Amino acid sequence: MSTDFVSTRLTGWGLTAPSVARVATVAPADVAACVKDSGVRGVIARGLGRSYGDAAQNSGGSVLRLAGSVSDVVVDPESATVTASAAVSLDELLKIIVPRGFFVPVTPGTRFVTVGGAIASDIHGKNHHADGSFGAHVRRLSLLLADGTVRELSPTDESDLFWATVGGMGLTGIILEATFAVLPIETSRCIVSTVRCRDLDELLSEMSVGDEDHRYSVSWVDLLARGRSFGRGVLWRGDHARVSDLAPKLAVDPLRYEPRHLASVPPIVPAPGLVNLLTSRTFNELWLRKEPRRKDGQIKSIPGYFHPLDSIGSWNRLYGPRGFIQYQFVVPFEREDALRRCIELVVESRLASPLVVLKRFGAANRAPLSFPMPGWTLTVDMPAGADGLSELCRRLDDVVLEAGGRHYLAKDAHTRAESIVRGYPRLSEWRRIRDSVDPDGIWQSDLSRRLALLG
Repeated sequence: MSTDFVSTRLTGWGLTAPSVARVATVAPADVAACVKDSGVRGVIARGLGRSYGDAAQNSGGSVLRLAGSVSDVVVDPESATVTASAAVSLDELLKIIVPRGFFVPVTPGTRFVTVGGAIASDIHGKNHHADGSFGAHVRRLSLLLADGTVRELSPTDESDLFWATVGGMGLTGIILEATFAVLPIETSRCIVSTVRCRDLDELLSEMSVGDEDHRYSVSWVDLLARGRSFGRGVLWRGDHARVSDLAPKLAVDPLRYEPRHLASVPPIVPAPGLVNLLTSRTFNELWLRKEPRRKDGQIKSIPGYFHPLDSIGSWNRLYGPRGFIQYQFVVPFEREDALRRCIELVVESRLASPLVVLKRFGAANRAPLSFPMPGWTLTVDMPAGADGLSELCRRLDDVVLEAGGRHYLAKDAHTRAESIVRGYPRLSEWRRIRDSVDPDGIWQSDLSRRLALLG
């Protein structure tokens, strides 16, 4: 085997903390040899680079992109499962399964993530309160270990290693293939209800009362509004539309699926970028005004409801060359005071961009490093070069951790090692399982070193 490694500068989607690694795209049959020759800085797998921080970077080491083909995807209609290479993206997968009457069990705000990345990050979506995170739907997976062997894992076979891999950020091995459940659907549309809320109290009340009646729920919050409008926002609840919900024109071809690309942000956006206080305030005001006070029965496409930003290529460049961080945390339901305090701190800072998401999480799964737990999760994008950002993040961290919350490893670009220890009480359990299959520390990443995940 001869693998061509190329020295490559890598970042996460947030475009912060660049580092250089030896990068190669390898076939599954050649992965073991590449791992064996990885060197003292180890190796990590990389999918489409949509982790916001440094999870799929490995400064001075090796980074492997797994080669895979959608032609090998197997859809089993009887069991409602899909078997796919870890390298296949949700974007590729949806183009195959939606016309056949299925939808992925969980999707984040972008469809440009791989199956392997979805498992390693244990992605969540608008339906966590109803269906949990991606790992809950995985029936089996093939994992290449540090010694070059491949193990078949499931929730019942080698379950400890299975759950350590779910949410394990690629640090237990390289996922080669997985089988997971998919959701039967009648159409490629969603039926959506909208509620525009005057303030945070109304928004939390609406979400607490009505979310359980819908499979999907997500809110946008204006984190620049003050006074009586503090925490105002828009709540969208959705379900997969039935054929009977569609107008006759759409019902002719109910499973038609055509995601569209509208525009791309150019490679060079002058500093400090296009996202600032003025543009954010203008966007927020226009966004709020365009939404109805309350409206039911709106029909939206799958891309329009789940992946609106995917229609704009390289939208992360809007923040300029210094990039941005996406700060995401969860706090328990009984700690709404902590959620409110975090929102107050962001509003006072005036650093929030328009990209803000509030959701409710349901029950956690068995994975030691899975992020979701019952509670409120808030996601805020903020320009990386903004004055006061580091101090704001430290203050937010203190509030989140005091409340018994934690931060999402797949989004993190700022958190300290001690914050992860406090936020993930089962970290030592995960380390024991990981060390049992990788005693020499082959699997490494910039994230694992920055946060001392390996101990």
